Amino acid sequence: MNSLVLLIIAAAILFIGYVTYGSWLAKQWGVDPKRETPAHTEMDGKDYVPAKAPVLMGHHFASIAGAGPINGPIQAAIFGWVPVLLWILIGGIFFGAVQDFSSIFASIRHKGKSIGHVIEQNVGPKAKKLFLLFAYLTLLLVVAAFASIVVGTFNGFTPDGEIIPANGSTATISVLFIFVAIVFGALVYRKNAPLSIATVVGVLAIVACIVIGLKFPVYLSGTTWLLIVLAYIFIASVTPVWILLQPRDYLNSFLLYGMMIAAIIGVAGSHPTINLPAFTGFQGINGNSPMFPMLFITVACGAISGFHSLVGSGTTSKQLNTEKDAKLIGYGGMLIECGLAVLALITVGILFSEGAMPSGTPTQIFATGIATMIAGIGFESSYDTAYAIIILAVSAFCLTSLDTSTRLARYMFQEFFIPEGTDPSTLTGFKKVCANPYFATLVTVVIGGIMAVGGYAKIWPLFGAANQLLAALALLAVAAWLGNIGKNNKMFLFPMIFMLVATLSALVITLIKNVKGFMAGSATLSTEGLQIVFIVLLIALAIDLAVEGCRVIFGKRKAA
Repeated sequence: MNSLVLLIIAAAILFIGYVTYGSWLAKQWGVDPKRETPAHTEMDGKDYVPAKAPVLMGHHFASIAGAGPINGPIQAAIFGWVPVLLWILIGGIFFGAVQDFSSIFASIRHKGKSIGHVIEQNVGPKAKKLFLLFAYLTLLLVVAAFASIVVGTFNGFTPDGEIIPANGSTATISVLFIFVAIVFGALVYRKNAPLSIATVVGVLAIVACIVIGLKFPVYLSGTTWLLIVLAYIFIASVTPVWILLQPRDYLNSFLLYGMMIAAIIGVAGSHPTINLPAFTGFQGINGNSPMFPMLFITVACGAISGFHSLVGSGTTSKQLNTEKDAKLIGYGGMLIECGLAVLALITVGILFSEGAMPSGTPTQIFATGIATMIAGIGFESSYDTAYAIIILAVSAFCLTSLDTSTRLARYMFQEFFIPEGTDPSTLTGFKKVCANPYFATLVTVVIGGIMAVGGYAKIWPLFGAANQLLAALALLAVAAWLGNIGKNNKMFLFPMIFMLVATLSALVITLIKNVKGFMAGSATLSTEGLQIVFIVLLIALAIDLAVEGCRVIFGKRKAA
């Protein structure tokens, strides 16, 4: 299969989905551009801050992308490129984009509150508690997985003690980039600098960071970088969004767009053949991975991601300037991520050789594939630079997802201990401590950091299942709300049921595998043991919440 033909077909289908299905959804739900959003009605200068559509798209897209749409399709490629491509397109248009768009819309119609609040108002207080617990556990997995990935791209040494130049440069550039973002935020939000001029200066500053980073790499151990990253996400998640979150994510989006444009140019210029078989069998190329449910779990953020619903209802909805932007940012942002997932699939497809998957981490495979295609159109000398910049871009997105997820986990932790309608300043005792943003953040960072030590490879299967199960619960929440206000919610029913079945099946498979590992003596208490606890809690919480929600959706009882 020619990679360029595959990319053109995928892009056309995604565009048609946005124009047709996305517009139909907006009409069905009653999106009103004239209605004031919480960014204006609840503006506080910290979390509720109106943002222009390009800036908010940058934050939202950089936050939801992370390494998910790259890692997922590359790992799922063991089933062949056709099943992965079909799930990216079908899942993206009818599952993931619907969830992202509806989560933002439901949140702005509930004063920018979280999906947990939407559940409380439309299913019940018990359901809210269940959802907050579930979402918090999932966010801990996000923090652990992406912290591990970031540390892996910053770690300056191999296990044998040899330096890794690309990682050293990535670390330097990433640190410099943080300072550039802070200056950008101060200029735009405090000095009222024109966005267009500030953007040009910001992009030039990014280029300067890249040049400096390539010349002056920093080499530190993985353990040191883990401590630095954990300290960074603690600080980043408690500062006002205008200081770092909005400006860094906006500038990050240019790295992401640039990376995608470079990949598209590489595909168009060299249009290599995809060597990966179209279909390798229902057990995958290794013969021991059942396509159902593992394909739908492994692709993860490339098709649908529950984490997106937390971003959409946690930070994006609080910055949405007008309701009409919800379709562009929610539905459109997800479909752009599907495009990134297709590019990731192409990279692993062209590197597949002699019946074997390419070696290295998914991030390394992705960077190698794009750098190889760029070198194939006459830029052989720029291979190393292209590889380093792509690694940088991926690590930047992971950092974005990291501090966004930490901020969201802080929201969830605090919300669990603050009764509806209660002023946090009136709380006393244990609840007052838990409602403190610094304490909530510290708990999240510590637990996530402990889990990150095990490595992303051990966390990813559990993260994927929990993440997709969270998506099913987010679909359930919005379906309950729309049903209660008399709007069409039928577009949620099949995606919700399918994801519930697939994810619960995957969690049971992972649970059995970990239990067998303990019986065989190959598992550890800090990794597989902790995962078993997470799995049992996630299954119990999800089933209980699904039962509560279905009673409302299917009319056995209406929410008060």
